Amino acid sequence: MSATPDHAAVFGDALACGELRPATFVPGRRDPDRNRLASLRSEALLRAIAVVEDSHGREEPEERGLHDLAVQRIEAKLDLLTALVAGLANRHGDADPMRPLEWSAHGACLVLGEAPGVAPGQDGVLRIRPCDWLPETLELPATLVAVDQDEGLHRLWLRFSDHTPALTAALERHLFRIHRRAVAERRRPQ
Repeated sequence: MSATPDHAAVFGDALACGELRPATFVPGRRDPDRNRLASLRSEALLRAIAVVEDSHGREEPEERGLHDLAVQRIEAKLDLLTALVAGLANRHGDADPMRPLEWSAHGACLVLGEAPGVAPGQDGVLRIRPCDWLPETLELPATLVAVDQDEGLHRLWLRFSDHTPALTAALERHLFRIHRRAVAERRRPQ
């Protein structure tokens, strides 16, 4: 995605990560009570994801004892079970389509193949599944800042609204883990 004036207005100087994610913008009226509940739920979900993802790979395998290896096997089985449940939930649920998304703790740019039918100033929520292994979605209250079109693609520039400092911090931490994994993957020999 290019560095446009909309990019600067949405992201500023925050760390932004680009990925392919199940996501959509759901327009609606601004409801402070609903937004507060969505923010609290999203913060709790991001904190839980952080606990799970940060617990993996902390120690080198040779530093682990037999007990630690048993715990590692149980964690691997739970990971497989969670992935299986996520796959089943995706088959039976109304999952959002996979879309190119660039997001930060302050906003997002969601790429659509079709005309969005919304105009700048529209409030709503960005619904996004933050990780592949968990069939849960974040609902991040947002305001549509701009819509642009390039080569048949429509970009929705969304600025998050009504987020608590704790939710912003949890988003920053989540996006930093995504960025760190992407850097490690690029450095891995092919």
